[in-house]
Parts: sequence; C-alpha cells; structure tokens
Amino acid sequence: MKIFVCVKHVPDSAATITVIEKNQIDEQVTFLINPYDENAISAAVKLKNQFEGSEIIAISVGKPKASESIQSALAMGADRAIHVVTTTNVDSILTAKALHQAIQKDGSPDLILMGKESIDNEGMQTMFRLAANFNFPIASNVFSLELKNRCIFVESELEAGKIEKIEIDLPCVLAVSKGLNKPQYPTLPQIIQAKKKKIESVNIDSLVPKILKSQMTIIELSPISEHRKCIELEGDIEQKVEQLFTILKNEAKVI
Repeated sequence: MKIFVCVKHVPDSAATITVIEKNQIDEQVTFLINPYDENAISAAVKLKNQFEGSEIIAISVGKPKASESIQSALAMGADRAIHVVTTTNVDSILTAKALHQAIQKDGSPDLILMGKESIDNEGMQTMFRLAANFNFPIASNVFSLELKNRCIFVESELEAGKIEKIEIDLPCVLAVSKGLNKPQYPTLPQIIQAKKKKIESVNIDSLVPKILKSQMTIIELSPISEHRKCIELEGDIEQKVEQLFTILKNEAKVI
C-alpha cells in the first residue's frame, strides 16, 4: 500500500510573531512540522506495520527551509519524501494542484493522509481541493480509522460533538485530528537514520504552469490588540450576577 502524508512547515505557536511590510511575518522565528500532520504520520506508520509491503512518502509544498519539517517526518517513520520547492507562499488552490501533480508523477496513491488543518492559516481548504483534483472521497476531522480489505472505516467529529461513522473505499483522502493517536516522537538513532533517507526536490514551476498564480493575496496582517480593564462588582450576590450578565452581553458580547 502506497501512503502519502502531506506535511507543512509552520511557525511554532509559542513563538512571538512580528508583522513586517504590512502583509508578511518575520520568518526569523522557530518553525516546525504542523502538529496535526504528526498525527497523520503516526497513523501511516501504524498502517504500515499492519500491512506488509506498505510505503510511506512524506510530501510538502514549501520554501527551502521546509526540508526541516520533512526531516522530522522521515525521523517519525516516513520512508522517503518529496519536497515541492517554492520561493513564495502559495494559497490552498496552488498547493493542492502542486501536491496532485507531484503525487501523480510518483505513482498511484492508495491513501493520502494529512492533518485536519495547519496551525498558521487554519484554512482547512487544501485537503478538499486535493481530493477534488484526484476525484477521491474524503473524510475530515477523523479521530478513529480501521482498514479492512481496501475499505476504511472512520469516525469523524462534527459540530456540537456529534460523531459521523463513514465507510470509504480506497483510494481516498483523510484529514485527521489530534484525537486519532498520540504521536511517537523519534529517538536519536531514528533522527540520525532519517538523514540517510531520500528527499526528492521538485520545483513547483515544473509541476504547475507559471501562468497559474496564487489567487489569494494577503493585504494586511494586524496583531491582536488586547485592551483589558479590571471591574469590581458591587452589591449582594444577585446584584453581582446581574452586573456580570450585563457586561458579558453588552461589552464582551459573548451572550
């Protein structure tokens, strides 16, 4: 079974992000593999252990430094990797097209895994666009999966805590959540061994015509402005509750 795992190189959520030139972030911060993609890799490794002869290929669309996250994917268990190299940030439309072309060029996939979203943009679009390019069925927010005879049984979390149980034939695309598993992080020997694994670099221009450009342009990025004030509630308990309700409704607008 040929399993592709899409990974993304994203800023560390604990890093202090600085906006430069109005619509860009200062990339001189710590980047790492998208946390949800770690769950996807762990799921792929589990399937590989269950089905002899399976191969895991990590694939990423990103700038040259994305190779750092690709190395992480290899250390976690991917057998080899494909790096679609870009010089600029690309939107989900172009990313999906590039992933589609690179995967097709490598061979027919049995299963494509990825995280349910990336922690930088949280767009949750690439998985659906990729599935549409392949004309594959897709399930998102997957927290349980079981493969039987070329058919995957998955459970997905919907809004309001509802659970959807789906039966999907391979090939398909699955976008997984953190509830699926607990990622097994690599040991030092695995990290060293990963440096010997093959990473194929492909320029995005060789996969997608240059006339196709990102259709989304970031006009401006603004840091969140936090204005806090301390309010002391007065009176008896009923008066305090009434004051709190008024503040939450009229000022915080959360009721």
